[in-house]
Amino acid sequence: MKAKLLLLTLLFAISCTFVKAQSTVKKGMIKVTILYPNGEGKTFDMNYYKNSHMPLMRKFFNPKHLAIDQGLKSGMPDQPMPFLAIGYLYFDKLSDYEEALAKHVTEIRADFIKYTNTTPVVQISEVVE
Repeated sequence: MKAKLLLLTLLFAISCTFVKAQSTVKKGMIKVTILYPNGEGKTFDMNYYKNSHMPLMRKFFNPKHLAIDQGLKSGMPDQPMPFLAIGYLYFDKLSDYEEALAKHVTEIRADFIKYTNTTPVVQISEVVE
């Protein structure tokens, strides 16, 4: 009985987190996706990224929502994993991102070498659905 109650509590907590993320990200928002390509000799320190870099991004950018994906494997058999990690920042307006980036670009670039040796690719898009 205790195990069932613990499992139900855990499932409820996970579903609340999912609903919160869904309600935070809305159609028309600006999504900044930072992709960290995989490759021979490429490294990525997820612990540093999660516990140091992304809190810094939260401080600098004050995004409406922030998320992190850790690459596991390729979706195609016998193919290398395309990305080591992917970070997401969500904003109401593009200018919110651009103004903060202009102000903090030097500090952000200086922090890259603390967690990766790959060159990030940044995609800016609008949330459609």
